[in-house]
Amino acid sequence: MSKIKVTMPCDEANHVCDKTQYKEGTLWEKIKLNFHLIYCRACRKYSKNNAILTQTIKKSDVQCLDKKCKDAMKKTIDNALKENSN
Repeated sequence: MSKIKVTMPCDEANHVCDKTQYKEGTLWEKIKLNFHLIYCRACRKYSKNNAILTQTIKKSDVQCLDKKCKDAMKKTIDNALKENSN
């Protein structure tokens, strides 16, 4: 009969925390993470900060540049670099 390992090291807990923030963690990973968070203060703090960061990003109204604008900006920067290097 095999033993079920419920504990995990902090680096794995942080990775699972990141995965669960983006709905990618499995049920077993979430169970192990919650067990780990019961006794690990540092990982509880990491998890809390991670949740705050995720909420802040979701609330923000950040608009990314489209590809056309990015390409134009890159071209402008490249031209400026060429002019300054000569």
